[in-house]
Amino acid sequence: MRSLALVESPAQLLNVLEWAYQAEVDFSRLTTVVLAPSSDVSRWQLGKMTELARAMGHTVRWHEPRDSAAATARTVRTLAVERHGVGRLVIGDPFSGVMQLVLTLSRATEVLIVDDGTATIEFARLLASGQKLIRWHSQSASAHRRYIAELARHRIEPGSGAALSLFTCMPVRLGGIPILRNNYSWVRNHFPTPAAKRNADLVGTSLVETGVVDLDHYLHGVRTLANNHSIDRYFAHRKESPAKLAKITELGLEVIRPDVPLEVVARRESMAGVIISFPSTVVHTLPVVLSDTNTQLLVCNIADDWYTRMAPTFSERFLGQVSTTARDAYGLLSVAC
Repeated sequence: MRSLALVESPAQLLNVLEWAYQAEVDFSRLTTVVLAPSSDVSRWQLGKMTELARAMGHTVRWHEPRDSAAATARTVRTLAVERHGVGRLVIGDPFSGVMQLVLTLSRATEVLIVDDGTATIEFARLLASGQKLIRWHSQSASAHRRYIAELARHRIEPGSGAALSLFTCMPVRLGGIPILRNNYSWVRNHFPTPAAKRNADLVGTSLVETGVVDLDHYLHGVRTLANNHSIDRYFAHRKESPAKLAKITELGLEVIRPDVPLEVVARRESMAGVIISFPSTVVHTLPVVLSDTNTQLLVCNIADDWYTRMAPTFSERFLGQVSTTARDAYGLLSVAC
């Protein structure tokens, strides 16, 4: 069966590689299309992941749908050709407007959602409850955007003619929908067991940039964690702003902008023996990626007074669920900040 994969982020491309490796997919029957984002950091990381994928023998094509409305239309027309004869559509982000549009136009008989981190938890919840596929922190989406999201959900509902499955390491269950667990076997086999360095590393989050968390509270939390746990490095999320990272540098931490997803960095380079993260995808992925090491992963919960007035009401429950499920699945301990 011919497969067409659509990705927009470095992590999504990594998870297409993981799925293809674990499912023993014939690379000649798989084409991956990068729908390039506008962020310079994301584009840089995607470029590096594209190099990795092509070195493995994957066919990866690069498109620029966000340059303008005309560019989006041009990309959709190009994908109409790519979709010809495709039996399986692989979606890297079920909340992406471009991917949802392609999904509604596709005639593929199989749709596979590959792991998009914690967004997969929200996707499963919305699909199970019959709601529109809109991100939890993007509830102000336009009427047209909501219409496309509704069509996309109908396209993958039972009885739609497209068999839905998931490839994820997230703790989700959907009655009657097959779930292939992402065990990150490609990255664990491709890179050797890493050596651990002294001190501790902190993994950043873009919750300030999305308007969920207050900047001053976040910086205070980073300072507290650094002082209490001998943290000397801060691994930035690709969406964190240069201005915020400059303030973190002023706290005495070395800010690192990884060129590939942290799941690859954690195997390719030396990480600390203790890694601390705010509620995010890595509290679920790194325990799997580093399962053959003695690295300890800790999670720092978001305090109630960190949330901004603009934060969606669902924020606290969602982020709490991310932490709780990681603690239950991997026995992670919590730290105060």
